[in-house]
Amino acid sequence: MAVTGLLGKKIGMTQVFDDAGVVHPVTVIKVGPCVVTQVKTQKTDGYDAAQIGLVEFVKASKLTKGLAGHLAKSDAPPVREIREVGIESTTGENEGEGAVKAGDRVLVDIFDGERFVDIIGKSKGRGFAGVVRRHGFGGGPKSHGHMFQIQGSIGASSFPSRVFPGQRMPGHHGDAQITVRNLRIRGIDLEDNLLLVEGAVPGPRDGVILISKSKNPPRERRGFAGSGTVDPLKASKKASGKKK
Repeated sequence: MAVTGLLGKKIGMTQVFDDAGVVHPVTVIKVGPCVVTQVKTQKTDGYDAAQIGLVEFVKASKLTKGLAGHLAKSDAPPVREIREVGIESTTGENEGEGAVKAGDRVLVDIFDGERFVDIIGKSKGRGFAGVVRRHGFGGGPKSHGHMFQIQGSIGASSFPSRVFPGQRMPGHHGDAQITVRNLRIRGIDLEDNLLLVEGAVPGPRDGVILISKSKNPPRERRGFAGSGTVDPLKASKKASGKKK
């Protein structure tokens, strides 16, 4: 048994080059170390999951009494961020071999050998914003005497004579949970617990994110623009020659 995800912090973005010399924008993530604070089972809780906490410098006096008592049960160090992640079964000779237990430390090496990850984070808060910034509206005329950044009519009079639910309006922008799926892993540093993923990750720098193994990884495209590419025209001519 092994956990499928870890907590981490977004450090920033940089770029790396692959073996072919192609540049790739990557996000550097400080993954873990994490500790298992509780294990939930089908028998006791109705589902299988592991509760993990991000180990960082936190004074024990800053914890609430409820959280301090919860961590004391698993003899875990003080943590501030706690999330639940799934548990995957691993093949072993014994059924209980490698089972997840409370107090276990989990590092970035669980992603060693993986190609894609899913990342959940909270986007940057932009405050109260209008429809042009929040929803990308085109706005009104930009000439003198017009109000540009407004949404215009929202209900009309004869039809529909009301505002439909879900109408895009000004309001709170950002500060929402965002999930980005199938980000390709470009590098792993096992010594410093660093993970390099291709593309952008939601949230600000030092923002806490949840990294998990991809649930539905994309299928790799093989045989395109490579030495193994088969030309259908040449293949048909070759097949017709053999028939003769």
